Amino acid sequence: MKACVRAFVVRHEKLLLLAAGALIAFGITLGHAALVPPPPRITQGDIDAAVARTLGTKPVPSQAARAYRAVRSSVVRVSASRATGTGVVIINRGVILTSLHVLAGEKQVRVMFESGLEADAVLVSEQPDKDVAVLQAQKVPDDLKAATLRSTKKLLEGEQVTAVGFPFGIGPSVSAGVISGFGREYASPDGQRHLRDLIQFDAAANPGSSGGPLLNASGEVIGLVTAILAPADKAGFSGIAFAVPIELAAAGAGLPPF
Repeated sequence: MKACVRAFVVRHEKLLLLAAGALIAFGITLGHAALVPPPPRITQGDIDAAVARTLGTKPVPSQAARAYRAVRSSVVRVSASRATGTGVVIINRGVILTSLHVLAGEKQVRVMFESGLEADAVLVSEQPDKDVAVLQAQKVPDDLKAATLRSTKKLLEGEQVTAVGFPFGIGPSVSAGVISGFGREYASPDGQRHLRDLIQFDAAANPGSSGGPLLNASGEVIGLVTAILAPADKAGFSGIAFAVPIELAAAGAGLPPF
């Protein structure tokens, strides 16, 4: 019997050594696993703390910065022979909304896109009672994007807004404020404009801002800047500005109602 066992061991020595080695390695692995503690359980508190640390080291852009980023490529400078204003692209083939008074009676003006491209633009429709003009640019950048429009129906007084434009020809310039009220009326000092159903806001607007977009927190256009209220001896910003609700302004471009 012993001779048989000895002969078996001789014949299968290599296999037995491999099996023994495997058993030893398995035992070492089990022993190591028993000595290493399990990974800690991640709780919601851990996640909140990590987010707080990230926000502390990488500040989140302001609402105005995010809003401007969403619309910047859709804002254009509008230049007439006697005035400078602002416009916003609402259809990517170059359809632009602006304030009618910026055109000062001209049927053709120049527009400049964010890319620096300048082009002629022609007046295709107007709404004098809303001080809104629709322009068609004769040339547009290849990657031109239209701004996103959003109804004003659910807006509330006190909500933050951002205005973008070319005040005194400088820009594009960004200012931030809140909605001060709805359903306002405005009469221009020269008696040429009497506008109703306006949004009142307090973000800075000045001559040259007219026709620029008024944005909500998401960078969607909720209005078209049209006027400021200032004392007779002060031509600049006084904290009261007005915008035509986008529902009224976009109707002149044939866009469907919101």
